[in-house]
Amino acid sequence: MRLLIPLAVLSLVLAFSASRSTEAPTGFDNKSNGVADDATHQADLAKFEEVEQLSDGLGPLYNAQSCRECHQSPVPGAASQVAELRVGHQGPEGHFRNPEISIAHGIEVISGRSLVNDRAICPNAAFPNNEIQERVPEAETIRTFRLSLSLLGDGFVEAIADQTLIDLAERQCKSSHRKICGQVLQVPIVEAPGQMSVGRFGWKDQHASLLSFASDAYLNEMGITNRLQPDEVTNLCNTASEPNDMPGPDGLSDIDRFARFIRATKAPARDSALASSPVARKGYSLFDKIGCATCHVETLTTAAAETKINGGTFTIPAALGSITFHPYGDFLMHDVGTGDGILQATREHYGNKVFRMMSGYLSKQDFESSRNKIRTAPLWGVRLRPRLMHDGASLTLRDAILRHRGEASHVSQQFEKLKREDQEAIIEFLKSL
Repeated sequence: MRLLIPLAVLSLVLAFSASRSTEAPTGFDNKSNGVADDATHQADLAKFEEVEQLSDGLGPLYNAQSCRECHQSPVPGAASQVAELRVGHQGPEGHFRNPEISIAHGIEVISGRSLVNDRAICPNAAFPNNEIQERVPEAETIRTFRLSLSLLGDGFVEAIADQTLIDLAERQCKSSHRKICGQVLQVPIVEAPGQMSVGRFGWKDQHASLLSFASDAYLNEMGITNRLQPDEVTNLCNTASEPNDMPGPDGLSDIDRFARFIRATKAPARDSALASSPVARKGYSLFDKIGCATCHVETLTTAAAETKINGGTFTIPAALGSITFHPYGDFLMHDVGTGDGILQATREHYGNKVFRMMSGYLSKQDFESSRNKIRTAPLWGVRLRPRLMHDGASLTLRDAILRHRGEASHVSQQFEKLKREDQEAIIEFLKSL
């Protein structure tokens, strides 16, 4: 007896809501999906591409000088092969511990984050003797790289109702007799103090809100402080006033424009010619038959327009309301045998103030069990990525499939049992996404 929900059954489960929904617009044309008019979207795109300078507050520790640097291929907002470094160690009690990284010859120790920034603004002319570059201590033996994720279509992902993801996780677990159980994590909405929602962004599902996500990246990837993340990682070499990201004449700051830009992006388009080919259609059927679609869910539908989300701070607009889209992902956490053993760094992602205020709520989340879990990578746009999985260590689609273990062991074994031509059909289907 098959243990996995076939794609057809999942589609029937969502049939009622989908029947009243509109298909999400797709494409790589840099045009708005309707959340903003095109002129506003182009202005937000320009801000997304803007290169930060020292005078803007860049650093002192950072990885990139613009959002586009990590989200570019083939268009701004998409993925890239930029990888960030995360490390830590196992404590004596067996739990993960964030690293302690000494900088400036021991003057300061960076803690509370697993991210290690690759770049620093010192030494420079103003601070010739300040060497603040982070280097990984030998004691930090848990180490991994994580590729940047595509942001295209994430406005639709943000607009998924929490209950949709909760119900999806429950169906997976029940139908597979607990062999495949997506984990749901409730995470803080940084712009709505005290409020939490189901995480869906980042490799560890650390954010539910695109504004929270943007503020996190602005500080931790570029070193730009903002109203939601006002504290520098280090004040050494820092001369810019805080927060760096101040509102403009329209009352919006950069993080607001980043979030609006992402919300207005279209979903990744498929290779329509390949998708309609007989071999890809055969691969689509086999993809479902062997169980890939249990986690790589084809179709999801957003909540209705006018629904308030993100702790009441954002109202779903008509362009994102009751929209059907096809991410081939469930946005849940799973152990597929590739986990890196690194937990969410809650103080890093949510800031000191939220961390202190919500430490009690955060402690109730089973973060420790997610050490070796990774958010299901949505497969839309996967054909445009030469490096695969969270760490980029898989270089072919076949490599990525065969690397699946843990909860996905049965599925990868089913793939290995297929005739070579059937395996190739599945790969051709993936190449159409």
